[in-house]
Amino acid sequence: MTTPSQHDVTQRLLAWSDGDREALDQLIPLVYDHLRQLANRYMRRERPGHTLQATALVNEVYLRLIDQRQVHWQNRAHFFAISAQLMRRIVVDHARTQHRAKRGGGAERLSLDEAALLSPAQSAEVLALDEALQSLAEIDNRKAQVIEMRYFGGLSVEETAAVLEVSENTVIRDWALAKAWLRREMET
Repeated sequence: MTTPSQHDVTQRLLAWSDGDREALDQLIPLVYDHLRQLANRYMRRERPGHTLQATALVNEVYLRLIDQRQVHWQNRAHFFAISAQLMRRIVVDHARTQHRAKRGGGAERLSLDEAALLSPAQSAEVLALDEALQSLAEIDNRKAQVIEMRYFGGLSVEETAAVLEVSENTVIRDWALAKAWLRREMET
């Protein structure tokens, strides 16, 4: 399968922003494989034996993307940056649900796919990472966005720089500093 050009994806995103529902139908097959690769890459970073399936994560991202009404898509990189944010939110939301259920409060019915997303032990780690990222965002939002786009979204340095409208060197610097800050924050 050939990779769609950035232009093809961007054109369909712009058409979708303008209300063309058919453009969305054409867009999804173009980006699905890349979204799945992002989800797979993200899941490889998790502990061995993790039960979250990339397909379930991508399907949830898709469902949330089609509900986006007020987004004016700029380009392919912007789309994948938003997708990265959604992936992070899905994993964190599920971790919160599991953490709450583990503590006995407000247990809710989940489908088998939803229940398999995170182990109870990992849900605490995801929540800690989310809290650390929120703290980082309060100090330096751009560094938090770089982590989100690069780690959760798998965007390249170039794509991240384009979305944030900064130089590639700035992204590299922010990436290194943010990782060090998060590592320190997670160890304390």
